[in-house]
Amino acid sequence: MRSSAVHLFVFDTMADWEAAFAIAAINNPQFQEAPGRYRVVTVGLRREPITTMGGIRIQPDAALSEISPSTSSILILPGGEQWEFGRNAAAIELARRCIAHCVPVAAICAATLALARAGLLDNRYHTSNAREYLASSGYRGARWYRDLPAVSDQGVITASGVAPVDFAREIFECLNLFNSGALEAWYALFKYGDVSRYYELEQTA
Repeated sequence: MRSSAVHLFVFDTMADWEAAFAIAAINNPQFQEAPGRYRVVTVGLRREPITTMGGIRIQPDAALSEISPSTSSILILPGGEQWEFGRNAAAIELARRCIAHCVPVAAICAATLALARAGLLDNRYHTSNAREYLASSGYRGARWYRDLPAVSDQGVITASGVAPVDFAREIFECLNLFNSGALEAWYALFKYGDVSRYYELEQTA
């Protein structure tokens, strides 16, 4: 079976932890509906190495210019201060093309601000770090804002920077990574530290 690419945008000073739960589970075949169906592909502005906020050095697998919506299962945009300064415009253009071709886009923390500035949250339910945070973008979608950890609507997932577990859960649902029982067990474990459902899965695996 040929693996489908999950594209993770990486850039200097990106917030390491915000997509970590999602990509770790995608790369771990345990309890997945179709193990090996997806592979994480890191994508940078260029192929040069980047250094995350936590000081981790990553060599991108590909450059943005090499990616098209037809090759992607989902585009994940982690947060980081660069979004607040209007940088990473090429990643937002790829996000726009993905949305136009019905390829899901998942953005967390400051990446949601960039989507708002680009008008990509004007007509869909969404969330972010705070209502006021997105209002600073001047976007026209304030009435669609929802005060929730993570929201998915019309192929776009948004999340607060303090909700990486909820962000991951929305991504898993979008990709049909787990069945409902495995998804709830994963969420209970990482959200609440409840291992009971996880043990039940291990016993029946």
